Amino acid sequence: MFHGSMVALVTPMHEDGAVDYTSLAKLVEFHIEHGTDGIVAVGTTGESATLDEDEHCEVIRRTVELAAGRIPIIAGTGANSTTEAISLTRCALQAGADACLLVTPYYNKPTQEGLYLHHKAIAEAVPIPQILYNVPGRTACDMLPDTVERLSHISNIVGLKDATGDLDRLRDLRERCGDRIDLYSGDDPTGMEFMLQGGQGVISVTANVAPADMHAMCVAARGGDRDAATRINDRLDGLHHALFLEANPIPVKWALYRMGLIPAGIRLPLTPLSEPYREQVTEALRRAGVVD
Repeated sequence: MFHGSMVALVTPMHEDGAVDYTSLAKLVEFHIEHGTDGIVAVGTTGESATLDEDEHCEVIRRTVELAAGRIPIIAGTGANSTTEAISLTRCALQAGADACLLVTPYYNKPTQEGLYLHHKAIAEAVPIPQILYNVPGRTACDMLPDTVERLSHISNIVGLKDATGDLDRLRDLRERCGDRIDLYSGDDPTGMEFMLQGGQGVISVTANVAPADMHAMCVAARGGDRDAATRINDRLDGLHHALFLEANPIPVKWALYRMGLIPAGIRLPLTPLSEPYREQVTEALRRAGVVD
């Protein structure tokens, strides 16, 4: 249903932490102009944890409105409360989002049966395409392939974003789920190989700052052109790593600020990128041809 380079979009903020909707409009146009294949609004890179529910819904609504049907909008609506996730997912449906991305519940460490019932409840409550999101390094919760396989039989669960970086797991998931769901990488360093081995795309942090190259790399990788994909990915490799020198989205928001695309705002408990890392991020931007 969705494919290619999908950006895990930051939520731009003013210095006081208020959402900057003018910069959001600029970012949406930036991605449409540079070939991004889809926008994830208010995912975890979009600081969903520190936006209240009204802000969360408003950013989704504005992003859909700004895109005006020119690019798919996938709304981040996951929560560690099933009731809250259903509420946010309903909001996304009402706003006109094309799909929702639902991170596994964080902190409360549900069992695999709990994960199955959580996502089943959301899918049954809200008739919108839904993409599962497994990122155990951030949530302390790992949705195992057996659980993904069970969920893949629910008609409006259409995909999985897997951020484990485990390519053996990709092969296992492909065997288990067949063509019932699409598989997306949530790990930029292994995203190219993920697509060469059959994944349909990447939901990317790097795409925030290098959208044209990420799109081109995805086209090559999905087309099986390893050489072309590698040439592009080699330029981006420094960004894949530099944008995680501190917790995401700290480095990518600073990079976008350095590029003049957004103000420097970020919400506590996150803080602006530490001074010692700024030259490393700038150098990665230079090597990728993003800044001079």
